[in-house]
Amino acid sequence: MNNPSEYYKSCTLCPRACGVDRTSARGACGVGADVYAARAALHMWEEPCISGERGSGAVFFVGCSLGCVFCQNRAISRGGCGKPLTSDELADVFLRLENVSHANNVNLVTPTHFAPTVAEAIEKAKSRGLDIPVVWNSSGYESVDTLRLLDGLVDVYLPDLKYFSPAISAEYSHAVDYFERASAALDEMFRQVGEPLFSDGTGAVEAGIMTRGMIVRHLVLPTHTVDSRRVIRYIHDRFGDDVYISIMNQYTPASSNLPPELSRPLTEEEYDSVIGFAESIGVQYGFLQEGGTVDESFIPEFDGEGL
Repeated sequence: MNNPSEYYKSCTLCPRACGVDRTSARGACGVGADVYAARAALHMWEEPCISGERGSGAVFFVGCSLGCVFCQNRAISRGGCGKPLTSDELADVFLRLENVSHANNVNLVTPTHFAPTVAEAIEKAKSRGLDIPVVWNSSGYESVDTLRLLDGLVDVYLPDLKYFSPAISAEYSHAVDYFERASAALDEMFRQVGEPLFSDGTGAVEAGIMTRGMIVRHLVLPTHTVDSRRVIRYIHDRFGDDVYISIMNQYTPASSNLPPELSRPLTEEEYDSVIGFAESIGVQYGFLQEGGTVDESFIPEFDGEGL
């Protein structure tokens, strides 16, 4: 891989392709070229085959290239906080998560805009003995060229597929091309990791921790169950049982400045209708959320722990 700094000088790492020299200014992602993270610690609220009993070693990066109006991590998603880390320091963080925290995996949360440096850190950590799966946990709004930097380094992809409708993605994420870009990204992710494997070497989720494969997440939004059905049908038609689908009900109104339709939690009826649809088209491999999940536990303290 080229020197990571070269990728930031006229940045096209995400589909925004803002062209900003991030070595001297902030890009569309809200950050410059220096990697900033806000937390690196065990996280218990991912899918069961990611968190397991010990927890996932979640590294929360600062900044975001998508910028949804309803972002639940807005405390860090627009930059201006966190701790700067070199690739060597980031590799140290990964190794501590494995050797001190005994995490099931290294879970990179919203890392896209730092991909070259993160890839270098993974290489360094693996050369020093990192032996747990690396999970790439992103919005799905990715450049295929950027994802190719990760080929052979990432074991599990955990992307969102947030929207099918360009009108909805334009309104809530200022990204009319979201589905076009995300669907191409999912194809590349699947090309890299293929069918799921779990910790006993089989493809059965009951076997424990996912060691290779892809889980596609979809957060059901209030009033938008029709779009959710279109997303789920697309994933199932495209990948069948070769990927897991995680259908989430944890939408939380995170701001008072939201469109009226997003100013309330998801109802049980809305969520159940989407789950019923998934079952009706034959989705077998996936995760759903039960009970009241609109809870602060899904939003950790971004206090620099583990850095």
